[in-house]
Amino acid sequence: MQDFLSKWGEAAYTSAGFFWMALWAFILGYVISSGIQIFVTEKRMERTMGKDESKSLLLGTFFGFISSSCSFSALASTKSLFKKGASFPSAIAFLLASTNLVIELGIIIAIFLGWQFVVGEYVGGILLILISWILIRIINPKKMVKKARKRLDEKDDEEEDSEKSWKKKVKSETSWAKVSKQYAMEWKMVWKDVTLGFTIAGIVAAFVPDSFFQTLFINTGNGNTDFGFFTILEHIIVGPIAAFLTFIGSMGNIPLAALLFGKGVSFAGVMAFIFSDLVVFPVLRINAKYYGWKMSFFILFLLFTALIGTSLLLHYSFDLFNLLPDPSSVKITDTDHFKIDYTFWLNMLFLGISGVLIYLGFFKRKDVMHMKEMAPKSQLLETSLKYIAFVCYLWLAGGLIAKFFLS
Repeated sequence: MQDFLSKWGEAAYTSAGFFWMALWAFILGYVISSGIQIFVTEKRMERTMGKDESKSLLLGTFFGFISSSCSFSALASTKSLFKKGASFPSAIAFLLASTNLVIELGIIIAIFLGWQFVVGEYVGGILLILISWILIRIINPKKMVKKARKRLDEKDDEEEDSEKSWKKKVKSETSWAKVSKQYAMEWKMVWKDVTLGFTIAGIVAAFVPDSFFQTLFINTGNGNTDFGFFTILEHIIVGPIAAFLTFIGSMGNIPLAALLFGKGVSFAGVMAFIFSDLVVFPVLRINAKYYGWKMSFFILFLLFTALIGTSLLLHYSFDLFNLLPDPSSVKITDTDHFKIDYTFWLNMLFLGISGVLIYLGFFKRKDVMHMKEMAPKSQLLETSLKYIAFVCYLWLAGGLIAKFFLS
């Protein structure tokens, strides 16, 4: 019993410490993302992208980079751009960029995994787009694209976009109140995923033995970092399967990715795990609702193939230049997360900024309304996740009590 209480306490402390490490980065990323979404609207993106494929591909990538990292928000925005006439390759570019090239994801990866993974994430995001574009050019799915576009509702029920320039918007208190509302929406979209992801990371770190990972990812453990091609390929394929089974969004997946790497999974396998948030069943179902099942499975094939190619290219490129990261550099447990250091002061600063935004949008200017289209979610799944998140909070509270008062 004492051993269980000790592990429970360690799991809860690790989860809480992970979140404390990442809190300022979450706030910074979502503040930037919210501001950009208010000052650079979808209609402005549509007008800027135009019809030229090469231009729209580059702009789709750029607009994805400055947008929200939430998969459901990205899916809705992608559908809107595609419906308004963006080419299929540029819509895919936007989707991939908005889930892999976003600012907040890079910051979280830097905190948990180090600079090599940040470079891998951003270079890999571009490679995903390029490989997808090449595959689309080779396969040329004109009929599927035409049917998917026809399937989308022609009725334009979006809000009228203000023609005010971003310079005027920046000076407007109303616009900043909308930033506050969007900031709250960003947290509303991810709080369940983040709670579940960080809790699972702590549980895995404390309770799951290394032998489990050595079975799931072949030839891992015992400090082995010299992997053959087929071992790396197996890691790349198993990574997305693990993500599929623990679908908790890209932001919540990063602590788990750090755990996998610390347990000896190859660089390629961990990158494949991070890239996998668009090849899971909820995304497949939403794409089917938008475009039909045939197009949804084509997008799945496209992204999974691009994911395999990108992960392999990244691994062997980093290996060629002797830049593969060392798994021993990732410390999961036995770390004092709550000392008074730069993380503490950054958290205090960004909690203050968060408080100012909440005051502006929900107290001073609560009359300001703002809504953003989201991809349709399963009500059953969302309700289940909500109750699971509450169970996670009880688990964390009990574990912290066990650590500080019972062990």
